[in-house]
Amino acid sequence: MTRQRMYFKMITSSLMRRRSRMIVALLAVAIGSTILSGLVTIYYDVPRQMGQEFRSYGANLLLVSSGTENLKTENVNYAKDLIPSGKLVGLTPFRYETIKINNQPFLAAGTDFQMIRKTSPYWLVSGKYPESAAEILAGQTVANGTALSAGGKIAVTGVDSNGKAFSQTFTVSGILQTGGNEEECIYMNLSKLEELMKDFGTIDIAECSVSATGSELESISKTISENVSGINAKLVKRLAKSEGTVLKKLQSLVYIVTLVVLILTMVCVATTMMAVVAERRKEIGLKKSLGASNQSIVVEFLGEGLFLGALGGILGVILGFGFAQAVSINVFARSISFQPLLIPVTIIVSVAVTGLACLIPVKSATEVDPALVLKGE
Repeated sequence: MTRQRMYFKMITSSLMRRRSRMIVALLAVAIGSTILSGLVTIYYDVPRQMGQEFRSYGANLLLVSSGTENLKTENVNYAKDLIPSGKLVGLTPFRYETIKINNQPFLAAGTDFQMIRKTSPYWLVSGKYPESAAEILAGQTVANGTALSAGGKIAVTGVDSNGKAFSQTFTVSGILQTGGNEEECIYMNLSKLEELMKDFGTIDIAECSVSATGSELESISKTISENVSGINAKLVKRLAKSEGTVLKKLQSLVYIVTLVVLILTMVCVATTMMAVVAERRKEIGLKKSLGASNQSIVVEFLGEGLFLGALGGILGVILGFGFAQAVSINVFARSISFQPLLIPVTIIVSVAVTGLACLIPVKSATEVDPALVLKGE
């Protein structure tokens, strides 16, 4: 039998002889590693989860003209390509023109209804979104002023870019309620509005929903403004700032809870190991009287502690992911992604915490006086 196998057998045998105490220490380490692994997993996944939650509050990046002319569609598409595909939730163009309904002037907005559902998921539509160019979405204020309702038909009139009058009948597919200025507009497909106005390839503004941190948003905004002609990218600062503030507070909470749990784990392990040392005073005294050195005593007790730390760390990785998954599903209603790097990190931290907790008990073990212990004092 090799020295390593003998050493391992000696440690495991010692632990098995004191199963009740060692199970308590193991549970303490496992619980600490579970909280550590779970909270760190949540810590790294919170920005993604919170970013998705904040996207339900609307766009956080606006593309506007840097001059007096409207934005060109081709430039907006170029700016869109500068946003990392994994970060872009949606980009919605808007073009505004004045039209008339029953000789009353209203603002018509040409847009992309597929993208609106991504950048403005908070919109409440009574009825349904337009599915064809012959359908429009009327804001609640417009509907109140013209007695419109979902399913009704309206005649829209106006003057195109060439000065010629146009008239078009649309079906109202739904009524929009947001509680904001959006209720004062009539929304139709951008291509249809361009067709009516006989003017193509320009928009007034583009709203972008980007799943990114505040610093990442600023970097994207700067890149677009510097590299795309005629476009100035602006952050919706209140939304971006709120998102950053919430994330910092959540991450600070994770730090504090993790630190407290690790300290409590260390105290529990240290207390248990002190009790083990007290129980084994005669055994330690006998070993020292037979020639065992302090170094061998230290190696034996540290080996037991580090073995518990490694085993508790492995349990913590498994249970921690389950803990993080449960928190994510219950809080964010989404599953969490596993971080493979957490496996070695959790085990190393568990071993380190257990090793530190064993320092005081090990020191007391080396101070055992064989003569006094074997005399029974």
